[in-house]
Amino acid sequence: MKAEIITIGDEILIGQIIDTNSAFIAKALNKIGIAVKQISTVEDERKHILDALQEAKHRADIVILTGGLGPTKDDITKDCLCEFFDDSLVENKAVLKHIEHLFEKYIDTPISDLNRRQAMLPSKASVLINKYGTASGMLFDTGEKVFVSLPGVPFEMKSLIETEVVPKLQQRFKRPVILHKTILTYGVGESAVAERIEAWEDALPAYIRLAYLPSLGRVRLRLTAKGEDEAFLRKAIEAQVETLHELIGDIIVGYEEEDTIEVQIQGLLTNIGATLATAESCTGGQLASLLTANPGASKFFKGSVVSYATSAKIEVLQIEEELIEKHSVVSEAVAIAMAKKAKELFKTDYAISTTGNAGPSKGDSDAEVGTVFIGIATPNETYAKTFNFGNHREKVIGKAVNKSMELIRAELFKQDQ
Repeated sequence: MKAEIITIGDEILIGQIIDTNSAFIAKALNKIGIAVKQISTVEDERKHILDALQEAKHRADIVILTGGLGPTKDDITKDCLCEFFDDSLVENKAVLKHIEHLFEKYIDTPISDLNRRQAMLPSKASVLINKYGTASGMLFDTGEKVFVSLPGVPFEMKSLIETEVVPKLQQRFKRPVILHKTILTYGVGESAVAERIEAWEDALPAYIRLAYLPSLGRVRLRLTAKGEDEAFLRKAIEAQVETLHELIGDIIVGYEEEDTIEVQIQGLLTNIGATLATAESCTGGQLASLLTANPGASKFFKGSVVSYATSAKIEVLQIEEELIEKHSVVSEAVAIAMAKKAKELFKTDYAISTTGNAGPSKGDSDAEVGTVFIGIATPNETYAKTFNFGNHREKVIGKAVNKSMELIRAELFKQDQ
């Protein structure tokens, strides 16, 4: 089964918003054995929308559109669908009642004729009522192809995909099995990982593919198996993962469909009944943001100091000015002092600190751009490690965050054994 996703909206084309809808839809389709072959974005313009529909019709069995279903004149998707399917708009009583209910219960402004016009839908479409908004989804089944049009608002689209679209496609089409297993590795670059597993990769059976997904300081290895027998494919993938552990088990930290590294850190801290704080300079609070993104963080995370300026390190963290003058603000000694002070300030068992030159200028230090010191304070010791993460600011910060998570996870893992 082949699918194509078309997002509609000038705001995507000019970079005003990021298209996250396509990623969500593609993942949902892949889980049920439908492969997405193309994703495209077109402007809110009649000819471009009609051309995109016509081209997708020849390439795919399933076409999913998002966007352009609002009540204003620039939202023309419904009109284009009527033209494409030689159809006309008719009032849907159930949708009108739903829209009136939403305005009566949740919306302060009075309902207008524009809002009521949201109940005008193509007569040939199966209506997918949007319980969170006024723009309904629509499904056209031509017998050979299925076209689905969904609102562009992400939470509305996601609800319709999960409750309406996926169940209907599962019922409508016979699909192959597509299984993914994504292994998370930290601390070794893509080429180094590839060298270590080259022979294993070359020996993979034809029905299993490997993809490398590198990012800053970590590499994801995605195994994809495709076929008809799900039990056989699962067993085959697990056998390959076992072999992979024998080759690179020292850098594997988990699986993407399992917990992220920050959730693993939360679990380890909870298991040993320990607490954590951070003192961040070059990472600007990103560690604290990651560590508090999941429910239950208050059980282990006590706080953070973003001591970005040298003066903040002296005045807030109480780092001795003489220490900074002697070693430089970007140094092993200062990273150690920051971790110690954070641990003392928040009365925690563990602390992480970061200080570095992310660039493009050197700031208050003469250390080379890309130099980062990461400090780790444990119940037994405090130490710092030195890294050079290159000369691109975003890359340096991203790698510093990922390496910090890797280091604290390793410390906690020792205690949890």
